[in-house]
Amino acid sequence: MAAIEPGFLLIRGARLADPARRRAEAADVLIRDGIIRELGSGLAAPEGTRIIEANGLLIHPGLINAHTHGHTGLSKGQGDKWTLELLLAAAPWIGGNRATADKKLSAMICAAEMVAKGCTAAYDLYYEFPLPTREGLDATAEAYAEIGMRAVIAPMVADRTMYEAIPGLMDALPDALQRQVERLRLMPWQQTLSAIGDVLKHWRWSGQDILPAIAPTIPLHCADEFMCGCARLAREHGVGLHSHVGESKVQAVAGMKRYGKTLVAHLDELGLLGPDFTAAHAVWLDDDDLKRMAAHGASMAHNPGSNMRLGNGMFRLRQALDAGVNIGIGTDGASCADNQNMYEAMRYASMVSKVQGPDPRLWATSEEVYRAATLGSAQALGFRGLGAVAPDMKADIVFLDLNALNWIPHNWTTNQIVHTEDGTAVKHVMIGGRFVFRDGRHTTIDLAKLAAEVEAARERLEALNAEWHGFYQRLEPVVASFCPAIAAQPYHLRRYLCDAPRN
Repeated sequence: MAAIEPGFLLIRGARLADPARRRAEAADVLIRDGIIRELGSGLAAPEGTRIIEANGLLIHPGLINAHTHGHTGLSKGQGDKWTLELLLAAAPWIGGNRATADKKLSAMICAAEMVAKGCTAAYDLYYEFPLPTREGLDATAEAYAEIGMRAVIAPMVADRTMYEAIPGLMDALPDALQRQVERLRLMPWQQTLSAIGDVLKHWRWSGQDILPAIAPTIPLHCADEFMCGCARLAREHGVGLHSHVGESKVQAVAGMKRYGKTLVAHLDELGLLGPDFTAAHAVWLDDDDLKRMAAHGASMAHNPGSNMRLGNGMFRLRQALDAGVNIGIGTDGASCADNQNMYEAMRYASMVSKVQGPDPRLWATSEEVYRAATLGSAQALGFRGLGAVAPDMKADIVFLDLNALNWIPHNWTTNQIVHTEDGTAVKHVMIGGRFVFRDGRHTTIDLAKLAAEVEAARERLEALNAEWHGFYQRLEPVVASFCPAIAAQPYHLRRYLCDAPRN
């Protein structure tokens, strides 16, 4: 975050969301130096306290995005019928030729949207080609600082392209496309680890609650030695490790062929699982995988909007919770979500749990989803003091207007936050006791200026990446036929809506 608000601040008369109560009750919140000190009714205000009159407002802890990609802000809305593999094939077109200023702009778009829709912290897996750079990730951190958000920023890295990672895909390409794909070859993993180490050594944002982490993008895209090197580096620096694990059936089937075991079993064998490890998506994890994740205290980032958008299948939220895995909720990137709306992500998480069978005892409750998007995501990010409006917690608070249509009538608070709220009732957002969004407007940036800068960047990048757009158009029919054929192969877990029997 850019700064805390020093001194005393009293929020008076707001209704405080509490999963233990069906309908939020009025409460005062006393904040000192960005930390919540006391909750109660009719709290005394020390001399010099600033008073925020909050009658008619509902407050809840800032939502926390467990998985997103700041580099996708500039590629919002670029594709329609994209599988994950088609999205990866489009990456040079929708994300190529970025200058450092473009990298910052892209992250700012995502951060600005998150704040405006009640999100106060995010785990951002940021990609740069061909290597992560100190300048690019510094610019990304600067974007979050200017917006006023907390963040964990992880350079997303690999040493194999998708065409090398998916068995047979390179051979399926015509010779001309194979030659062009060779231009996308990644650096040796030792060089990438050195680049990450340089970023970590010079990280200067931790005092502002903008922390680094490491994100080996997909196990199949990384040699085992590289995955283990990422884990060693993460543990040496005391930072998190985050990877896309079992996101698509293509990954699950290819992983079984390569390793002779599930992706999670393989990661466990390598010693990567632990309290600082987060598996993104985790759609194609079986019961044994869930037990392994729970036993190691690892987290999962559930991204229901992206899972549906890319046709990857349905995450088993009920089973994961019952296994004891910590679950956070994420939006995923703006190129496959296509927004950064955590209210929508919560609603999707609830709905997806409910379409997997007719027995409501096997569905996730709205309270469980609400907890995942707050305390669960905070745990996945590795942040302490986030995810609740309670004494000794950081004052990251969202104010909703109870006169907005979403709250007419106001019957069941946390249930309506999950199922009814969509971001339109957000009136104020406070981070560290400081308003970064007030009366429906950002206080830290000029949104009109940002929009103009982004449009100029979009136009310039569209011209620069025209060649890669043509390349994608030639790749699309090959990838669109080859990868679904892999996904059609048998696997011991069924996660598509059309699959039966279900497990």
